[in-house]
Amino acid sequence: MPVETIVWKDNKIRIIDQTRLPEKLVYLDIDTIEMLGEAIKNLRIRGAPAIGIAGAMGIALAAYNYTGDDTNKLIDKIKDAGDYLKRTRPTAVNLFWGLKRMIMSAEKNSDTSVPQLKKNLLHEALSILGEDKKICRKIGKNGAELLPDKAAVLTHCNAGALATADFGTALGVIYAAAEMGKSVKVYADETRPLLQGSRLTAWELQHSGVDVTVLCDSAAAYLMQQKKIDCVITGADRIAANGDTANKIGTYTLAVLATEHNIPFYIAAPVSTFDFTMASGSQIPVEQRAAEEVIRGFGKLTCPSGVDVYNPAFDITPYNFIKGYITEKGVFKAAQLEEKLLI
Repeated sequence: MPVETIVWKDNKIRIIDQTRLPEKLVYLDIDTIEMLGEAIKNLRIRGAPAIGIAGAMGIALAAYNYTGDDTNKLIDKIKDAGDYLKRTRPTAVNLFWGLKRMIMSAEKNSDTSVPQLKKNLLHEALSILGEDKKICRKIGKNGAELLPDKAAVLTHCNAGALATADFGTALGVIYAAAEMGKSVKVYADETRPLLQGSRLTAWELQHSGVDVTVLCDSAAAYLMQQKKIDCVITGADRIAANGDTANKIGTYTLAVLATEHNIPFYIAAPVSTFDFTMASGSQIPVEQRAAEEVIRGFGKLTCPSGVDVYNPAFDITPYNFIKGYITEKGVFKAAQLEEKLLI
């Protein structure tokens, strides 16, 4: 991937503004928690692993901006920042995981000076960034071994470099397969209503030299019927203990269709996306987003004003539709998840 989704630069968080893609590659330098919150809420940065990193960097940023010399007050300030960021997006568990890890790090080092605590927190945030890069490479390698040469893979939304530190989860499998010398063709669902598949997935695959074809979400069944798909791989925003998976709206549809057509359906996600405090997907909160995204998503009115709109950002795919979960620790069935991943 020729660009980095999120970095720490000159004591600011630098991100790609994904709302400007594919027309323009624009970077944003974020120097306040409020700017970061706006960026997460409005999808300037998105993807579960990426917003987990953003949350961690947000805590480091809040610490950097603290001008006092009282360590306890600094910890209170970053807890407030964490509470603020938690309210931006409710479904992706990686955000909560990243914030929790940073707060725990601060509390563990509460007996240090303010300057030292700031250094510790930045180090922790950068560690999370570096770990994500390594984790995604492992996910990619484990998943790539599942793909035959000349595989045709269908994916939904964006679970690539733009959704992580630099390699991706679902698309990481594609990149790793290409590095192994396998020829892979990707079909990318457009992904209504905000077109993360056509705007983002197609953009990064094209830039990486991967063969990609975009299709309307409603064309996926016909593509499967024509036997043009070998497997479906998507990312995830939260996975319950039983394997039920929250991912971009339309994922459940693909899982049902894949099952009907005897096509394996895989979820690619880091261990941090698994939430073993939730027994099943019925407990996962599903974010409801503004009607404007559906009826005027890109500036043109496409629905009569005043019509009610149903716009969940995610759906829940039951575990029985999922052939396997591709993680950094290996590929597992739903029944194996707690045994293999819960630590």
